[in-house]
Amino acid sequence: MHRTVMIAEYLRPYAQWRIARPDPADDCRNARAAIGLIDAAAYVAQLDDCDRVIVRMAVAGCFAKGRFDPGPEGETLVRHWHYDEAVGGAADLLDGLAACAERAASDEHAGRAAAFSLH
Repeated sequence: MHRTVMIAEYLRPYAQWRIARPDPADDCRNARAAIGLIDAAAYVAQLDDCDRVIVRMAVAGCFAKGRFDPGPEGETLVRHWHYDEAVGGAADLLDGLAACAERAASDEHAGRAAAFSLH
């Protein structure tokens, strides 16, 4: 399966989750967030697996388990995407996910290096 398809499949359930949370008092925030995630899923599905942002995610280990996993910080980014305000587009979300994954990979590498130096 293409990595871009894995990312799109990761984003769609979060959009569905937002759609399923209608709240008359939310000022359409759930709808706005769902639209932003649907837009991002459609955008990423049109990219090539060799696109720089997809390669960044691959190097950071987002596809190591045979599915897309941006890590806890990336999941938080997705869960809150466009909820409070619609700032940034689909490319910005992907760039943010890549940055989250790179930070997690760097932290993991630093932790292994520190553990190795203790022995």
